[in-house]
Amino acid sequence: MMTLRQLAAEPPTIPTRTSWYLTDLAEARGKQELFTRQSPQKLKVLRDHALIESTISSNRIEGVEVDKFRVATLIFGKPALRDRDEEEVRGYRDALKLIHESGAKLPISEVTIKKFHKISRGEIWDAGKYKEKNVDIIQTYPDGRSRIRFQTVSPDETPKAMAEMVELWKLGLREKWSQPFVLAAALNLDFLGIHPFRDGNGRVSRLLFLLGVSRDMIRRLLRDFKAEGRIECLGRGPGAKWRKRVITS
Repeated sequence: MMTLRQLAAEPPTIPTRTSWYLTDLAEARGKQELFTRQSPQKLKVLRDHALIESTISSNRIEGVEVDKFRVATLIFGKPALRDRDEEEVRGYRDALKLIHESGAKLPISEVTIKKFHKISRGEIWDAGKYKEKNVDIIQTYPDGRSRIRFQTVSPDETPKAMAEMVELWKLGLREKWSQPFVLAAALNLDFLGIHPFRDGNGRVSRLLFLLGVSRDMIRRLLRDFKAEGRIECLGRGPGAKWRKRVITS
């Protein structure tokens, strides 16, 4: 859990190719409002397709598979669930829906992270609870041998590490240690390093990254910083620029 600490210690050096990608992402985000107004139906179709692909792919990474003919029904309907796998697919769908509908109201906090885990894990005893035993990353070789590939934060230290991670994230945004996308990636890496839950960490990390770079999250942060007098808006509309205010005593 050192990525955000490293960003706090000194400004990062971002490769030129990465900076171009970040510029492209920023430009695309600025055009979202235009697309939303001009082609709402097309965007709805694309969003529904993305919801299906995201839900199925994320759960497949976790070893969760469901009947492909049940996918659309599970995501857009309310059928009786057949097994645990379908329950987890439905739970991840609900977490995505929460982000899309209420992203602007969801701060990146321990409460939000636990909520994502609770929703995405479904009706299981440890949903929304930090791990009680060590959960190290184990690598298994073809011949059956195994070794600890990565040692995660211990259960006793997990609450403290999570609190520090969230605080560093907020501080990094306020002080502009790096571009928000870079900070979101650093947050994600630190979360996976802590590995706070017994199971479902990968799923929550993807939800967390989606919230960290969402349009609503950026809007909320800009609004909050403006209210605090830290930044000011230059212009109107999606192309408006923001600058940090110089506060003099």
